[in-house]
Amino acid sequence: MSIRISADEKQPSASIEIPLAKPLPDYDLEQLEQPTPRDVDGVLVSQGFRDLVDDARGVLMELLANPPHIAESQDGGDLDFTSQAAPHLELTQLTGAICPGDDNVYRPGLWIVVRDPHAQPKTPLCHTTQLRIAAIAREFVKRLDLA
Repeated sequence: MSIRISADEKQPSASIEIPLAKPLPDYDLEQLEQPTPRDVDGVLVSQGFRDLVDDARGVLMELLANPPHIAESQDGGDLDFTSQAAPHLELTQLTGAICPGDDNVYRPGLWIVVRDPHAQPKTPLCHTTQLRIAAIAREFVKRLDLA
């Protein structure tokens, strides 16, 4: 499954798109691959998908308040964990998404937008915060068993 994370260039925020990669029987979400975006709309308004979004909100709020530990940055530099804990990120949006896949197939997914309320307006997220968002997204997918 591909998690797509896009940091905004001129804002301290990022969007996360998570296509549902496997059926979720607990949410009555069995048939995920759809031939048109309009067919995905029916999935996004189902009670099962709404229940998934509700559960996702709880998991995400917990992860934003207590993000997973990041051992080291991807570019090889060490992160500084000697100062106080990193400020919490803020959930701006959590909703359903229509995610294009291979061979003109569409899937339902989750669209998440988070922002750093402590960053300067009109500035991009720092590298460390982007790494933290990626770690949160991976743990989110793991806890909800989306992959």
